[in-house]
Amino acid sequence: MPGGESQTHLDLKRAALRWAYEQGYRSGALEVRIPASNYRADAVAYRPADARAADGPAPLGRTAIFECKASRPDYLRDGAPEAATRDALRRSRERLAKLERNLAVHHPDLRLGETLFPEYDRRDFTGLTHEGHRKLVAEIALLERRLHARTKFARLARYRPADALYAVAAPGVLDPAELPLAWGLLVLDPGSGGLELQLRPTLLDAPARHRLDLLQRIAAKAAPWMRAAAD
Repeated sequence: MPGGESQTHLDLKRAALRWAYEQGYRSGALEVRIPASNYRADAVAYRPADARAADGPAPLGRTAIFECKASRPDYLRDGAPEAATRDALRRSRERLAKLERNLAVHHPDLRLGETLFPEYDRRDFTGLTHEGHRKLVAEIALLERRLHARTKFARLARYRPADALYAVAAPGVLDPAELPLAWGLLVLDPGSGGLELQLRPTLLDAPARHRLDLLQRIAAKAAPWMRAAAD
C-alpha cells in the first residue's frame, strides 16, 4: 500500500465514501487537507443542499470528515486526551530537570564551557550513558508528539472544519464512550464490508468558509483526472 498503508485502513476509507454516498453526499475524496488545521483527513464528503427550498442564491450544503482507525494503537495516537497528555508532559519535564541538576553535580565534565559561570552553563547529556535519563527523554518526545501533532480528534471538534465528524473503525478498535464529544462512530461489518452507525455525531454547523474550502479541496483532487481526460 502507498506509504505503508495497510489494506484494512484503505478498505475503511473506501467504505467511508460508499457510506457517505448512501447518505446523500455526492462529492468526496481521500487524503484531503482539512480547513483551519494542519491535519489531513482520511476521507471527506460534501452533501449539496436542496436549492429548490431556498430563496435567492443556493445555500452551501453539508460537509463531513472521516478518520479511519484500523487498530487500537492507531486510535490511541490520535485520540489521546489533551489535558491528560499536557499534565503528563509537565510532570515528565519537571522530573527531567531535577534529574539533570543531579547529574550535573556528579558529571562536571558535561559543561559546554559557554559562560564563565557554571550555574548558567549548559550541559550536553547526549553522550551520557544513563538509562533513566534516556527513557525520560524518549517519554517526553512521545508526549510532545502526541500533544502537538496527534491529538487530532479533540482539536477537530473545536475547529469545526466540517459539519459532521466520524471515526471509522474496525470492530473492537474503540468504544464509543472513548471518543471526544461531537464525534460519531462507524464500525466496519467484516461480512458485508459496509459500515454500521453506532454513534451519531453532533452537528457542528461549520462556518460557511470551511464548507466552501473543503468543497474546493475535493474539487482539486478531481482536477488531475479532468486534465487527463481532456488531453
